[in-house]
Amino acid sequence: MAVNKKNIMTRYFFVVLVMGLLGIAIVVKAAVIMFAERQYWQDVADRFVKENVTVKPNRGNILSSDGKLMASSLPEYRIYMDFKAGGETKDTMLVNHMNEICEGLHKIFPDKSTAEFKSHLQKGRKKGSRNYLIYPKRISYIQYKEAKRLPVFNLNKYKGGFHEQVYNQRKKPFGSLAARTLGDLYADTAQGAKNGIELAFDTLLKGRDGITHRQKVMNKYLNIVDIAPVDGCDIISTLDVGMQDICEKALVDMLKDINATVGVAILMEVETGEVKAIVNMMKAGDGNYYEMRNNAISDMMEPGSTFKTASIMVALEDGKITPETEVDTGNGVMMMYGSKMRDHNWHRGGYGKINVTRILEVSSNVGVSYLIDKHYKDNPQKYVDGLKRMSIDQPLNLQISGEGKPNIKGPKDRYFAKTTLPWMSIGYETQVPPLNILTFYNAIANNGTMVRPKFVKAAVKDGEVIKEYPTEVINPKICSDRTLTQIRDILEKVVSQGLAKPAGSKQFSVAGKTGTAQVSQGVAGYKSGRVNYLVSFCGYFPAEAPKYSCIVSIQKPGLPASGGLMAGSVFGKIAERVYAKNLRFDIRSAIDSTSNVIPSVKAGEMNEALQVLNGLNVPVQKQFSPKKGKEAWGHTQESPNAVILQAREEASSNTVPNVIGMGAKDAVYLLESKGLKVRISGIGKVKNQSIPGGNRIVKGQTVALTLH
Repeated sequence: MAVNKKNIMTRYFFVVLVMGLLGIAIVVKAAVIMFAERQYWQDVADRFVKENVTVKPNRGNILSSDGKLMASSLPEYRIYMDFKAGGETKDTMLVNHMNEICEGLHKIFPDKSTAEFKSHLQKGRKKGSRNYLIYPKRISYIQYKEAKRLPVFNLNKYKGGFHEQVYNQRKKPFGSLAARTLGDLYADTAQGAKNGIELAFDTLLKGRDGITHRQKVMNKYLNIVDIAPVDGCDIISTLDVGMQDICEKALVDMLKDINATVGVAILMEVETGEVKAIVNMMKAGDGNYYEMRNNAISDMMEPGSTFKTASIMVALEDGKITPETEVDTGNGVMMMYGSKMRDHNWHRGGYGKINVTRILEVSSNVGVSYLIDKHYKDNPQKYVDGLKRMSIDQPLNLQISGEGKPNIKGPKDRYFAKTTLPWMSIGYETQVPPLNILTFYNAIANNGTMVRPKFVKAAVKDGEVIKEYPTEVINPKICSDRTLTQIRDILEKVVSQGLAKPAGSKQFSVAGKTGTAQVSQGVAGYKSGRVNYLVSFCGYFPAEAPKYSCIVSIQKPGLPASGGLMAGSVFGKIAERVYAKNLRFDIRSAIDSTSNVIPSVKAGEMNEALQVLNGLNVPVQKQFSPKKGKEAWGHTQESPNAVILQAREEASSNTVPNVIGMGAKDAVYLLESKGLKVRISGIGKVKNQSIPGGNRIVKGQTVALTLH
């Protein structure tokens, strides 16, 4: 009995001991897991237990009107290495392939050498890091796929340790083109869009989030989709990449030439109101120009002389004036309620007595302000009502945010003085954004119908149009047909005969109006320090059948400041390049390649001309006898079937040769061979020589040649 009791106690002791040791082991293991291995098991938990994970959809693209990609979401990656994954087998493979891996990384990322990558990876291996950044920058999808092909990196991430973090990055393939209008996203894309089309159409672009969770099935964890993500729609904008590029280059070239601070150019399709190009450039501290804000829609500036068109239209519509109404502008200075109204040429004596058409052609401040003050000073509200009738005071309610609301004073306003009306009439004491001015001129071009500018035409999903944005009419008729005909005729003459000649073209007619205004310095007015100027031109082309309207608006410090020479010449370049871009030639006017084309040939040495024409198989009629080794100077004539070569009578050795019609090379050679000096101006053929042919030669005399 005693033996049995002793055996039982011994057994009991061993059982308690084993259980105690087991308990201690469990506690120790739990402590190790909780503290020493906490991060490891947290990572494991993150990998395998993900309940109700939000899955972000792909953001829609923004496309140009001709289908080019202007903004798109592209994945970017950061690549990491888990040096503890895969155990000793992986570690051995990593050591064996280290050189090959580092050489491969150097080829993919040339900014780091093979040795730098090797040192970097060995440092991470020594630390035993589980989330070691392999390369410091974000990389593209192509670079990620190339890195994934390298030894060890090509294994499953739990065996090889190579893993990545994905970022959805917004990219603009055309760089800064229309950047402010397209808009931006926040760095943290979860915060959404900041501005532009990205913000205005965010609900369509961003799509709808999906939800997934991980579930263990047959010892494998699977992603189970609860709600599938819905990708965003693509937005088709009205912008044309080619036209945007044309406008940006023409504008920036001028901004650099005149050291301007801000420049805006907007190109709009007349009939639809589609904005084909919009450029907003501001000078940065480094001297270069960048798109920083959407000045085209937000800048509340006094428009200056481009506003005179609206003033004259009000008076024409009310029957107060006609295009032939005359005003004596005198010497270019007129007193207006104690203040001097000046024309730009007042120091040259002014324009004297001129009619309304000429007033706009030369942009006479005196002429416009005198007419408006004369007819509306007793009832300024009628003038303001006339402006409102043309909807120039209305906000445009654009598709994108940030637009400024036109500020047109009325006689009931607190600061409406006697001088307000005449200065309002020439574009001061009012603030109108550039796009609003363009919308008004676009209505003139569009037979009086004012349409709302638009930046987006449609939203598309999987090739199917989800939503269209048709052209909206703001005002079906801003004025009568009579007034419209009169003002269109005047605006065409402003370009063909007035100050806006630089905006014109030899290929087609242009209509529009220049503007040059001092920029108010706020409380200090217009006289503090160096004055800033706003130079602009707004118009449309071709004038007889308008296709596009355009405004160019430039802010610059100090003089010289000319709306015609500066903004007008930018408009002219834009108009010609856009016109050429859309030019379509009638095949019937093409040259028949089987027939001979008779070229225009300069006067000069006829033997040389004959040799060239024979080499080109051009038919020739010789009216001289070629003599070997003897020069034959003469001129040419064109006939329908041949070039006629005629030699001149040999001039006396002491008389000046006649070089009219020759090119510069022949003319200089012939005159200098006679002992004369030559001064040339122009290019082309000689149109005039200062000492006519046949005059007696005085050695050393200078002959001035004008080429054209």
